[in-house]
Amino acid sequence: MASPGKKAFPLRLDPALYQALERMAATDFRSVNSQVEVLLREALARRGVKLEVAEPPRRGRPPKETNDDPHDE
Repeated sequence: MASPGKKAFPLRLDPALYQALERMAATDFRSVNSQVEVLLREALARRGVKLEVAEPPRRGRPPKETNDDPHDE
């Protein structure tokens, strides 16, 4: 299952290409999925494609609301 905020889709690869990705991922201590994502990001960067960076989801308690209006006291 895809991580929250990630798009899942089927991908068919040549077995030799997948084996090369497995070796490369193991060398970098990554999963094959993460390795593919890294390679795609590198390829896009080389082509000058800027990615829209989504703000990561916040964890924990929401920030305390502060009342900055001195007239509300």
